Parts: sequence; structure tokens; C-alpha cells
Amino acid sequence: MLKTVYSDIIQFRGSHFDFGYMQGQRLKGSLSVKNREDQWKVRKQRFRINEEEAKGVITRFAPGIWDELLGLQEALEWPIERVLKEFGGYRLNYKQSGCSIMTGEDYLVRNYDYHPKTYEGRYTFYQPTDQGYAIIGPSQRVTGRMDGMNEKGLAMGYNFMNRKNPGDGFICCMIGRLILEACADAEEAVDLLKEIPHRHSFTYVVYDHSGKSYAVEASPRGVKVRETAACTNHFELMKDENRNHLVDSMRRLEVIKTRQEQRVNAREAFRLLNDTDKGVFSDLYGSWAGTIHTSAYLPKEKKAWFAIGGDREPVEFDFSEWLHGRQVEIDRIIGEVDTDIPFLHMDENANWFKR
Repeated sequence: MLKTVYSDIIQFRGSHFDFGYMQGQRLKGSLSVKNREDQWKVRKQRFRINEEEAKGVITRFAPGIWDELLGLQEALEWPIERVLKEFGGYRLNYKQSGCSIMTGEDYLVRNYDYHPKTYEGRYTFYQPTDQGYAIIGPSQRVTGRMDGMNEKGLAMGYNFMNRKNPGDGFICCMIGRLILEACADAEEAVDLLKEIPHRHSFTYVVYDHSGKSYAVEASPRGVKVRETAACTNHFELMKDENRNHLVDSMRRLEVIKTRQEQRVNAREAFRLLNDTDKGVFSDLYGSWAGTIHTSAYLPKEKKAWFAIGGDREPVEFDFSEWLHGRQVEIDRIIGEVDTDIPFLHMDENANWFKR
């Protein structure tokens, strides 16, 4: 069953606090907030939040994000503990997911594979006036980014590895935001990933305008770096961190690598990941691993492409023009996803009371 799904486009130029306040006003009374509240009722909280510790670690790496959280708090009129639980990105748990990424001649293309009940349908353009780099990309948990590109032409996406033995640290989407907020190129991103504390095991693929492409294997126990143009859901260096079930991850990686043996341009890479008959796109929505969106970033041109669901032509954004003051004229990106599972941001009962 094809379900129409949308992502709202959010554009903002200003301080981090004001950005947080604006987002908080939009979120007030929204289905996203209501559904998340219901989701917590049946989920065991396997972490604790210490406000001072969270503040210390966030402000060390990206002080603007703390201001954004304070703006959210003021608009939503929540205690800071609840804001940190929902949007702080420090010490939170994460479910299993899929995802595939490939890079090439001036592009990073990725499939975001996850569960519809977690998808918040927000595609953001943010140009800070206080500190940090301007960023384009879809948000996760409001303050986080699951993929994106910044004004310096650094693009990023991540792939899940496992949830075994979590540590104290940031979850993936907040790490994605920290990279884009603070790093000008792939080398700086690698240095940051070696320095920040990691809650779970993920691979972060960072790609910049010079064509450097690194896969950074990160877990609470260590960080290893390799140069690569393809990545799915297993570590190649820290193999003892891998899950037992790697068949689908290996298969998708093989499909991508086989196609890369011919020179593949950005358009062809996008079709390889987004077309439902090419072997990379996934429809495993109920298993937390269905493809919800496909993103592409072209750092030299400062362009971004985005599509919700499979077999779609991407919506194209000129980030360079936006950075120079030209607003994007559409309010929503619309696509179709082959599932009857409710989406967090647009359906009632996107909770865990029933599967």
C-alpha cells in the first residue's frame, strides 16, 4: 500500500537560541510531540541524564546547540530534563536500522533506512548568525541530522552497526549535527569523531569538496578510519563489533561496489540507491530497516537532492543560492512510501502500544 508522506521545509537565519525557539513553537501540540510522549510510556528508559554533564559536553564541541536547546525549552515550556531527553542527543538509546552510502565524483548519496514511527518529516536550512556553519539536510530528534552538508562543502551520512554495550556519549544524529556544525572538511570531521564520546557503534561517512571520502568506524570502545567510496551496515576494521546477521549488509555493499566498477555519476548513483529494482532500496519498514528517503549532496556545486520513497525524481536545492539570501519557494517535499505503518509527524497512534 503506497502511503503519501511529506517532509516540511524549515528555513531559518539567526541565532541558535532563536532557531530553537522557532522550532519549539512549531512543535507545540504537534503529532510528533504527542506520539513521542506515547512512545515513552512503553519504552524502558535505559539511560540517565545529568544536566551539568550534558551541558558540559555539548558546549565543549558546539556551544550553539546548547543555546538551541534552551530556545526549545523556552518555547515548549518544558523542564530542561525533558528537553535533553527528547532533543539533547546525549546518552540516548537507538534501535536497529539499515542504510547504504556511496560517494564518487563530487557526490555523496545515501539511503536512510529506518522505522516510520521515528521519522519526523523535517528538512532544514539553517544559517547561524552567532557561531557554527550553515547546514542543509533532514533533521532527526529536531536538533540532530541524519545526513547533510554544510556551507564549506562537507557532506555526511551514517550507517548503523550495533547497539551492543553502549557507552556514555552522543547518539548518531547529534554526532551528525556536531560534524556539520563544527568541521570544514573531512580531515577535521575525522579528528572530531576521534575526540567525541560515542553512545553506540556507527560508521560515519564524511566527504568534502576536495573529493576526500572517509568511513569512520566509531564505537564506545574505539575509532578506526578507512578511505572508501561505499558503506553499508558492518565494520571492516573493527570486525569484533559487528552483529551476527550481516548477509543483507554484505549483499547491498556488493551491489554498490559492482556498479562502481564502471564510472558512476551522481545521477546514476542516485538511481542505484533510490530505484526499487536495483537491489539496494529496502522495504523492510517493520524491521526498522525500510528506505524512507534518499539524499544526495554535491559539495563542489553546493547542491542537495532529496526524495521520499522509491522510484522518485529528487527535489533539487541550490544551497549556494540559499546561502546568499534566496529562499526556497516550496514548503513541503512529498513522496510515497510502500507501508501502512504510521509516521511520527503525520499520523495518530505512531506509538509502540501495538506493532
